[in-house]
Amino acid sequence: MSETENLESPVIKKVAESKIDSAIAVAGHPIHAMSVHFPIALVFATFGVDVFYWWSGDPFWVRVSVWSSGFAFATGVAAGLVGTAELLFVRGIRIRVASWTHAVAAMTLIAIMGTNWGMRLADDSMVLPHGLLLSVLAGIMAGMAGWHGGKLVFDHGVGLVINSDQ
Repeated sequence: MSETENLESPVIKKVAESKIDSAIAVAGHPIHAMSVHFPIALVFATFGVDVFYWWSGDPFWVRVSVWSSGFAFATGVAAGLVGTAELLFVRGIRIRVASWTHAVAAMTLIAIMGTNWGMRLADDSMVLPHGLLLSVLAGIMAGMAGWHGGKLVFDHGVGLVINSDQ
């Protein structure tokens, strides 16, 4: 199917015409888009801390990893709650397949972050190799969730406020 035929499809037209403004925003800025940076940064910080622990053997890095993985999980849950609200409240977001792909990847990431933190709380001796492996997996899932979230913004324009006066 050519691109021109695709634009003439009634289903694609209906999706393209649906409003995609953010329902949860401050001064037009979507809170979900602003909040996802924290868990993403903390996922990669936890991976870095695990590598430092593997390299040095210093138990200080184990304590740091408990905090970084815990804050990654907590901020991920907060960002996920806002993202879920956007998904449920805004029909234009909800009807896009990319939204659901992003949501599943992000929920999987949150589950991995929670497992990583819980494992460290229960038994800090499991940081190597299990914590490091979970940190690698979390990094991969953060990349996947971020990729699909980026597609929603850059390809679908989700959450963008476009001023026609300029």
